[in-house]
Amino acid sequence: MKRINLIIIILSCIQFTACNSKVEKLNRQAGEAINKVLENYDFAGLAVAVVNDNKIAYSNEFGVKNIETQEKLGKDNLFRIASISKTFTSTAIMQLYEQGKFNLDDDISEALGYSVRNPKFPDTKITYRMLLSHTSSLSDAEGYFNYDILKPEINPNYANAYWDYAPGEKYNYCNLGFNLLGALTEIHSGLRFDVYIRQNLLIPLGIIDAGFNIDSLDASKFVKIYTLQDSVWIESTDAYKSRSAEMENYTLGKNAILFSPTGGMKISAANLAKWMLCRMNYGKLGDTEIISEETSKLMFTPVEPTKGTSSYGLGITVAKDLVEGDTLTGHTGSAYGLTSAMFFNPEKKFGVVMITNGSSPQNGQDKIISDIINAMYKVFVVK
Repeated sequence: MKRINLIIIILSCIQFTACNSKVEKLNRQAGEAINKVLENYDFAGLAVAVVNDNKIAYSNEFGVKNIETQEKLGKDNLFRIASISKTFTSTAIMQLYEQGKFNLDDDISEALGYSVRNPKFPDTKITYRMLLSHTSSLSDAEGYFNYDILKPEINPNYANAYWDYAPGEKYNYCNLGFNLLGALTEIHSGLRFDVYIRQNLLIPLGIIDAGFNIDSLDASKFVKIYTLQDSVWIESTDAYKSRSAEMENYTLGKNAILFSPTGGMKISAANLAKWMLCRMNYGKLGDTEIISEETSKLMFTPVEPTKGTSSYGLGITVAKDLVEGDTLTGHTGSAYGLTSAMFFNPEKKFGVVMITNGSSPQNGQDKIISDIINAMYKVFVVK
């Protein structure tokens, strides 16, 4: 009996050693592949996390958190992730949809309490589905950080906030639409937007150190964001601007824009990978389900009339051009000089998170995203 137990122990040790050896090899290959990509870019810092076989298989940081002090990036550092934030906002509003608060094809004007109508098509309602899929005919031409631009009695140029086609007819990416979804989240939940996100998305998943409210987070963990101008790195100081003074007279449904539902999430790459795991598993992480599989799949289904190699569902992109011969689902982000991406394949249980706080623009922001994701795909999927 003792001899059998000894054999089992030996075999287990061999298996454990082999497994560790494989992990170390993949980690080494991933690091080498990323460094190879970065040879083509000037960059401040970069955080990468890879999910493989339904678990976080690799995470690493390259470069600095602060150019002035040369402080290295750390795993718990918080990035503003720009438009990947839309995946949180869309999930929040779809939770409320699941609760029966509204139907996706309802007129948003009814909940908002004022008319949101393209003046060229006054009889065509603008719906939740249209906001989520960027097919509302709303435009960012008048800006997107003030709801009053949509009110003719306040903004005489309100017609400029709409394209010249009917709602539902075409796709045009629109940040204003997602800031409206933040207001609608408050109206249907009775909670301030940042509080709703924290209570219903982040805390249930064990993501504590993240959120849309800048003033609720540890500012010492914020990664400074830079743009490269004439070979000089310039800090973008507005990325983490406090909103505390503006929140003194906060009104639900009217001030959610302060948190930038379209792009204001602050989170580490590791926690964003945890969020990606949840979305990859159709709204479930371990025993915690934040949204149903049916609703998740609905969100991942492209809404016409999108076109080209990438198409848009409800708050998420379906991309056929990131890696050859495969389709990945996720979102990109770009603001203040940062570039971010979160893309995954639910069937392969593979995904990549990458965030840079400043990179050379000459190759295009999409190029560094493509290069990093392809490099990780070759290491972990193609092998």
